[in-house]
Amino acid sequence: GSGKSTIAKILTQLETPTSGQVLLDGAPIPRSGKRLRKYRQQLRMVFQDPFASLNPSHSIRHHIERPLRLDDVVPRAEIDDEVRRLLQRVRLDADAVIDRRPHELSGGQRQRVAIARALASRPALLVADEPVSMLDVSIRLGVLNLLAELQSQEGLGVLYITHDLATARHFSDEIIVLNQGRIVEHGPADDVILRPQDPYTRELRAASPDPETHFGAMTASTSGGAL
Repeated sequence: GSGKSTIAKILTQLETPTSGQVLLDGAPIPRSGKRLRKYRQQLRMVFQDPFASLNPSHSIRHHIERPLRLDDVVPRAEIDDEVRRLLQRVRLDADAVIDRRPHELSGGQRQRVAIARALASRPALLVADEPVSMLDVSIRLGVLNLLAELQSQEGLGVLYITHDLATARHFSDEIIVLNQGRIVEHGPADDVILRPQDPYTRELRAASPDPETHFGAMTASTSGGAL
């Protein structure tokens, strides 16, 4: 692959780089202590597979309670209310899903639970690794619109990792194109997709559905659809 998911895993410390270093505000990522805990709290990840990222043995309540307790986000007496608020924030009926297990939910609902769990720590940056690629086309737009809403209304930074140029253009302010682990193009979304400069980006553009029509077709096909 190009290295997209590897970068996400390095940022979230799920993998260790073989060389080089990751800088945060000009300083290396802390390796231990309170600064490392603060870093981890500021950055959360939403994985590609909504079926594997949630523990089938635990309720939805447990999945969202856990980061609230570990990170001391709210007083213990307010945890249940916060769990419900987070579920409602991602447009889920809290009463309907809070005591269910992941296998009782649809793929789109599971991914929304994963987003709620990530939001529980009140991060500054959400790393979303192909968050809609395993979902039915009919519900992808709803999840992308939710991420865009969180980004605009709550000031949440989102690193959106995808191979889909249509959704990248719809969702992103800026796009970075990777080829074998190296940045080959970086700029405003429209410039990169509509006026690509690097040969590799042009190849991607030629091999992809038309970013100007493909996402519009997806929007039309999902208009009014419920998750």
